Amino acid sequence: MTREEFQNDIRAGIPDRLPAAKPYDKRINHAPKRKDILSDVLSFLMRPNGDALYISGPTGSGKTSIVTEAAARLCWPVQQLTLNSRFEFSELKGQFTVASVREGGPAEMRFMHGPLATAMKYGHILLLNEIDLADPGELSGLNDVLEGRPLVIAENKGEIIKPHPMFRVVVTGNSFGSGDATGLYQGVVQQNVAALDRYRFLYVGYPDESVESALLEKEMPDAAPEVRKLMIKLAHEVRTLFLGEDGMGTGALSATMSTRCLVRWARLSRDYRYEKHPLKEALKRALLLRLEPAEAASINNLATAIFGAVWEGDSSEKKNSSRSRKKA
Repeated sequence: MTREEFQNDIRAGIPDRLPAAKPYDKRINHAPKRKDILSDVLSFLMRPNGDALYISGPTGSGKTSIVTEAAARLCWPVQQLTLNSRFEFSELKGQFTVASVREGGPAEMRFMHGPLATAMKYGHILLLNEIDLADPGELSGLNDVLEGRPLVIAENKGEIIKPHPMFRVVVTGNSFGSGDATGLYQGVVQQNVAALDRYRFLYVGYPDESVESALLEKEMPDAAPEVRKLMIKLAHEVRTLFLGEDGMGTGALSATMSTRCLVRWARLSRDYRYEKHPLKEALKRALLLRLEPAEAASINNLATAIFGAVWEGDSSEKKNSSRSRKKA
């Protein structure tokens, strides 16, 4: 393929006219900010000073989204991969595969660059999720790259890729690489100390009430503000029981209500808004069914104490939905 043919293929995928912008709803905070964490992320992206960034925190706290959302607003492409216990470093470099150069063309054996090679070559952000689930021996292949050295791909005729000035490495995990002392995150592996020495670290906990309130307002705009406030209160109480006094996950519950779970509960409550107990049915499917019966009962009792009559189906969400259905 010539350079001109490649450019024509790229242009063919760009529409001549962009779609009309959607009207902005001032009632909804479309981009709730976590300024304390965002400042750390932006500081790293602008001035990495030879480091990579290691973000740790409990499940569903927004470790990945804080990076992808910041990158999206900066128009900075992200190469993302979620690791596991069977991860191999070749998945990052690339591998030979059978593919056609252009759509509809003949298939041939060719080397396809992986996310690491692509990010280094074009100055993208390499985002590796669940870094503490991977084998430290496989991850050692990143050490030279994190030191700023070129990536050598021996399999592709000894190709050498020098790091682009805009190339960044960000990893996320539920631990800081020293293993999981709580026993809650199965599969977490203690990482190599020499590898960890190449990172700066950032802890991302659950967002405060204002951020989660904005998220719920976006998902449940018709719900009464008091209902959304009580949902957040229940989530915070469950997290306290999960994290324990030391905040390390040594509490009375084996699972928590993360921000991800809270948003899922909000979405499901709209799906079940015509049920007799919409909030209760939604919470059951969002969280309770995967817990031990005793833990589920404890959270249900906690919800009853917090919501009162609303928990029995007398919610503003349901009332508003009924009015909308009658008008329709």
